[in-house]
Amino acid sequence: MGLFYLCFCVLLLTQLEKCLPFIPVASYCCFTGVGLLVHPVKDGRIWISFAEKMEAGMHYTLSFSTDKHNGLYDITARVREVVSKSGVRDGLVNVYAQGATSAIMIQENWDESVQNDVVTLLRQLIPAGKWEHDAQDDNGDAHLKAGLVGPSETIPLVGGELALSTWQNIFFCEFDGPRNERKVI
Repeated sequence: MGLFYLCFCVLLLTQLEKCLPFIPVASYCCFTGVGLLVHPVKDGRIWISFAEKMEAGMHYTLSFSTDKHNGLYDITARVREVVSKSGVRDGLVNVYAQGATSAIMIQENWDESVQNDVVTLLRQLIPAGKWEHDAQDDNGDAHLKAGLVGPSETIPLVGGELALSTWQNIFFCEFDGPRNERKVI
């Protein structure tokens, strides 16, 4: 079965070569412990190599509490710490919020005004107390906000550093707090 998946992945990636102008360095999929590395070539084509020592399933979980019903929490330093400890130098870092009423957003970090504006905008666009789901557990707006923002962000990792610009940070978005425990993978 593992060989079938690996062959399917190679076939899929060779077909992607025909329709995608580029694929990020170190994109890979792991099946049965075998890594598949996709490398861009200058003319826009790709080539594929196998990585025998790629760690399948490498992941970390951040756990924390939130103290607001709706709020953005800067988790950039914690993500950087995890990346540093991993020893990985180049690739993609995927940050994923577990939970149907939370999200991940990359946003300006200069001061709290942008984060406050995001919360205010989402409250205006998606007010509480008027959704069909509210009849079940009174958090229909939280589900809609989380769905609109999205559960994850992918950040390039270059030379061991997150490729965020000067004014960008990674934020966990709480839409149904406060919560004793939230998890980000």
